[in-house]
Amino acid sequence: MPTEPVRRRRHGKQLEAELLAAGWDELVETGYARLTMESIAVRAHTSEAVLYRRWAHKDEVVLAAIEHYGATHPVAAPDTGTLRGDLIAGLTALGETRATFFAIAAATAFSGLLASTGLTPAQVRTKMMGEAANPRERPLYRRAHDRGEIDLERLPTALLEMPFDLVRHDLLMELKAPSPTRIRAIVDELFLPLLDRAGE
Repeated sequence: MPTEPVRRRRHGKQLEAELLAAGWDELVETGYARLTMESIAVRAHTSEAVLYRRWAHKDEVVLAAIEHYGATHPVAAPDTGTLRGDLIAGLTALGETRATFFAIAAATAFSGLLASTGLTPAQVRTKMMGEAANPRERPLYRRAHDRGEIDLERLPTALLEMPFDLVRHDLLMELKAPSPTRIRAIVDELFLPLLDRAGE
């Protein structure tokens, strides 16, 4: 006589990852305003008590879900052999990978998350992006430095962040990936000329 398969209980990191994935999916489908601890629990096939043992209220779950989604969907960092090529490929990947992410996160922020949590847009962005604070640690800049294209120690931090900040700005303003023409303009018309001046 066939027996039903034993349902394994989820624990630890696996359970938390599934809860956060459910939180993200609920955020995408229903929006921040209608999302509740109950709706996340139903989607995750668990109880609200399981959520409340980890997060005090829905804002904490939403922020953790946004951060988790960003961390588990990294942006590709292609190695083309040149700084210009790496920037164009990397900024294109950033735009394409983060377009939907930024649209959902922006809608969430404007739906009340900022007012509810007291966080600034910059603080929410940091949670969203999960990036290293030091742009000199970006692989594309390290490779360019090792190839002798740039001297990282002589370049201002603001300059190194500029192309990425511009793409993030476009994502927040347009809620879609920047066009190839816009990416090339950021690299060829803004960043590289300033890079040449900074290296003089």
